[in-house]
Amino acid sequence: MSWPTYSATQIASSDIRRAFFKCLKWQVEETLDPFACPFHYYCETISPAADYPSWVDVLVILFAAASFLVTVIVMVLEASSRGGKRLVKAKQYFLPSSPLSLSVTILVLSQGHSINSLFPISCIGPAVLQLVHIAALGFDHDASQDIKYVIFQTSTVSGILHASLYLDSIILPYYTGYDALVTSSFSGECSTCVCRRDILVVGGSSVTYRAWSVTTFLVVSSLCLRIMSRAAQEGQKIIRVSKTALETVSLALLAWDSIHLLRNSPPEKLLLQRAAFGAELALICTFILGRIRVAMRKQLDAA
Repeated sequence: MSWPTYSATQIASSDIRRAFFKCLKWQVEETLDPFACPFHYYCETISPAADYPSWVDVLVILFAAASFLVTVIVMVLEASSRGGKRLVKAKQYFLPSSPLSLSVTILVLSQGHSINSLFPISCIGPAVLQLVHIAALGFDHDASQDIKYVIFQTSTVSGILHASLYLDSIILPYYTGYDALVTSSFSGECSTCVCRRDILVVGGSSVTYRAWSVTTFLVVSSLCLRIMSRAAQEGQKIIRVSKTALETVSLALLAWDSIHLLRNSPPEKLLLQRAAFGAELALICTFILGRIRVAMRKQLDAA
């Protein structure tokens, strides 16, 4: 028995996307043909959320693009040691990890099942969350008071965790449906009835990216160590070393996630996805090179 693959045109069709990509619960049932159809599945529950008009998608993609540009500008200003008070305000209010921008991100992801026409959140959502991770790791808030600093960082941690949960609620059904579509054969019993050789797992097996992951855990841990470093009276050196190590590993995992999504993303809006993940990968590499340059400069000054 041959297991078909589907073209981008077929996958992008509204009927298939609605039935497979927005299926919230797949049901397995007994099969009378254990050789040709070892596992028989059908979609039991499809997301009832109606799609918003296309202008909402346009606003979301403009917000994501603006967040990326702000991140690049702030990174350049910090590298050149210019900007002064304007740079501080930009970091506090306009970076993707700032409370204002992060609140908008959470709102967007919480409505992700309905943002599904021109720029589906199931496609661009991972890039939006990764940008928040990069900004949170790359830029530290400047606050004159410790309590203000703690509030800023705590709100960022809470926002990242909420955003991760909302994103997983969107992409896990999407990846599950994609796996059900491209690695199964239609049985003909119903519009979503498929035969499979193996068990269908939540999130599928084609794309391993998850918003609630080790990467998110390490990013959040890095931010918590920043709070401890600001508040602790003793053990500053150990905390700083641990924070630096966690931030480095987190950036490496973010780069790995971007590479994985570049290579394994479903073919819906493929050009947009590749542009987003490629740009973020370049941003991560630029930031890492900038850190290496600063470290080398400090060593030369010390010598």
